[in-house]
Amino acid sequence: MGYLTVTHFYFHKVVLQCTKSLIFEKKSLRKTYFLVFFLLMCHLVSGQKNHTLSGVITSAESNETLIGVNVIIPELNKGAVTNEYGFYSITLPEGTYALQISFLGFESISQPLVLDANQKLNFSLNASTETLDEVVIEEDVEQLSIRKPQMSVNTLTAQTIKQIPVVLGEADVIKSILLLPGVTSAGEGASGFNVRGGAVDQNLILLDEAIIFNSSHLFGFFSVFNPDAIKDLKLYKGGIPARYGGRVSSVLDIYQKEGNSKEFHANGGIGAVASRLLVEGPIVKNKSAFLIGGRASYAHLFLPLFDIDNKAYFYDLNAKLNYNLDEKNSLFLSGYFGRDLFGVSESFVNTYGNSTLNLRWNHIFSDKIFSNLSLIYSDYYYGLLLDFVGFQYDSGIRNFNLKYDFQHYLNSEIKLSYGVNNIYYRFNPATITPNRPDSGIIPSQLTHKYANEFSAYIEAEQDLSDKLIVKYGARLSHFTRLGQDSFAVYQNDQPLTYNASLSIYQPAEPVEIQSNTGRLADFTNIEPRASLSYLLNDNSSVKASYNRMAQYLHLISNTNAPTPLDVYAPSGPYLKPQILDQYALGYFRKIKNNEFSIETEVFYKDVQNRLDYRNGAQLIANENIETEVLAGKGRAYGLEFLAKKNKGQFTGWLAYTLSRSEQQTPGRTPQETGINDGNWYPSAYDKTHDISAYLSYEANKKWTFNANFIFQTGQPTNFPVSQSQFQGLNITNYDGRNQQRLPAYHRLDLSATLTPKNQNKKFKGSWVFSIYNAYNRMNAASITFRTNDDTGANEAVRTTIFGILPSVTYNFKF
Repeated sequence: MGYLTVTHFYFHKVVLQCTKSLIFEKKSLRKTYFLVFFLLMCHLVSGQKNHTLSGVITSAESNETLIGVNVIIPELNKGAVTNEYGFYSITLPEGTYALQISFLGFESISQPLVLDANQKLNFSLNASTETLDEVVIEEDVEQLSIRKPQMSVNTLTAQTIKQIPVVLGEADVIKSILLLPGVTSAGEGASGFNVRGGAVDQNLILLDEAIIFNSSHLFGFFSVFNPDAIKDLKLYKGGIPARYGGRVSSVLDIYQKEGNSKEFHANGGIGAVASRLLVEGPIVKNKSAFLIGGRASYAHLFLPLFDIDNKAYFYDLNAKLNYNLDEKNSLFLSGYFGRDLFGVSESFVNTYGNSTLNLRWNHIFSDKIFSNLSLIYSDYYYGLLLDFVGFQYDSGIRNFNLKYDFQHYLNSEIKLSYGVNNIYYRFNPATITPNRPDSGIIPSQLTHKYANEFSAYIEAEQDLSDKLIVKYGARLSHFTRLGQDSFAVYQNDQPLTYNASLSIYQPAEPVEIQSNTGRLADFTNIEPRASLSYLLNDNSSVKASYNRMAQYLHLISNTNAPTPLDVYAPSGPYLKPQILDQYALGYFRKIKNNEFSIETEVFYKDVQNRLDYRNGAQLIANENIETEVLAGKGRAYGLEFLAKKNKGQFTGWLAYTLSRSEQQTPGRTPQETGINDGNWYPSAYDKTHDISAYLSYEANKKWTFNANFIFQTGQPTNFPVSQSQFQGLNITNYDGRNQQRLPAYHRLDLSATLTPKNQNKKFKGSWVFSIYNAYNRMNAASITFRTNDDTGANEAVRTTIFGILPSVTYNFKF
């Protein structure tokens, strides 16, 4: 351990102490952790004469570090992959080898390696060009590794995202991942996405490690991610690594480009409703670079021409600076700012958006230890101006995040990941102010809420044999609900009362309002993670995974409204954290030298303490949101299938998911009915069948054609089932919760990309012609019921967001 710094040694000590606490708090884990550390120590005391090869791999064109580059030693059938910052490390027996470096879209490198001491080798890869016909790229970053134990993860490149046809021609991250198995949306005009039957708030969305609380522009029409700025994207649906926590459904991890430190470049696009521009270049050549990109929509500028007084627009800004201090230290400063505005004349205006800032320090302690220290600020703002009522409503959530992560390459068989993370939260449920002198609204401030979330994790990836690789570890999370100026106390600690005569739940009246400056609640959870991969042969493997995760934040949202309400509430005395247990089993196969590939998985998810709303819940400006919700449990299970064609003029994939997502919210006592009489009912995100297909055809160097097709079972909802009269009033009667469905959703999108020949070497452009919803399917965003004024008959009215939409976008770069 002589190569460890004092800081690193201290960190080891902290991790070991955390591990000891895990063992004593959970006796059932004692044998597991004893075996883990026994295996680690066996390798540490190994007497082989080994040496370590390490370094950083970058793009020769821009000096951008490259993620996921393969570093292979064919003689030993060993290899390594560069991490999120381009660093790799591999420990091998002393000897002479043929080293191979390969990465999709770049020239491969093959050179002899004489390993008789620790060596640091940095590589710069040249982009493959049309003249290099002899270069054959065998690896695809979007292809899940057969050998690695990581499963339930999908990777998309920025190039693929830009090719997929989407609404109004704007390349879109969220619309792209909706084509993957297990990922659905609540429909057109709905924010966010759902993964394996989970809710929108159960997805952890990270942009350069900063938390994004709302991933959508204009309520789902666009995403907040500028495709020109994206460097790497991974969606984890299961088998989630221990470094991630705080959500129970998925992790969408996105890294922005760092900027070109060699020469100035710019690229962008001009579309029908929005345009974008990104510029990058050196600050100090080969040492420091900047990147800045912006997008804005402008369709609302044309609405007055049609005598329309409504508004709907967005804008966002991405920025990044990097500075290489020396071979072992790099600094990064990245940020994002975005805003949306939707208004109906001047009587209703909805504004929302994210702001993030991240300062990171990469440090290489040795040829085996890489670290990343991050200080992150994130802010989500949500506001409503209701002029017809006479007030402005503002809410939001801020967090300050400090995280320190390590990757420790012990030897060629074991890689360790460990770290700590602390997030401080400040919640503003609502600030209400009058918006005009004659309003009559009294200004009020709902009580601010505060919380702190600490976590520590350790995880090992280990080659047990040539065929079996395991990944195992745990995360320890501790959430503290801090004191606040005003806190409601209820009789018997029950914020809801049950009216047996009416069979309904009603808000309880507080028996006392306290001012608490200490701690309101503490929660500690141990979150074990484990996965394995068994190689059946060179082309196929089976994998299995288990992970437990805890979520301490709850999104209180009326997603059925045209502009959904977004209020985040922390766990506390009345809102318990959600706890997930997920199991997955999969089979993966490459066919015809990876020209085709098949991935299939089955999964089962169980979630404790999932909230649902009582009938008639009131969410806006509610000081005591705990009086509107009941806790239950959820479950989701299903089968995912993905078939891909990875090579040739025709490429693409076909994805199918068969699944169920259900919730149960029983009464707290035998006398209470709960929701849906305590029986299981479909969750709002249940989609039994989900089929998606993507196809790309490169006809020649000038034309490329793309298409995607989506079919989803209709979203669960509630329709009236009967009417009755009481004292001359018509009363609408409903069945159980979510017992009806909207019609099935399906559409076809087409696009063609024209890249003119004989372009200027310094300026290149392309035209993208697209048709969204090519056969004009009128998909129902919602169905409402009303009485016809002329006939008096009841009738259903379908609300549709989009019919057929053609668009043209011009993309350029120089």
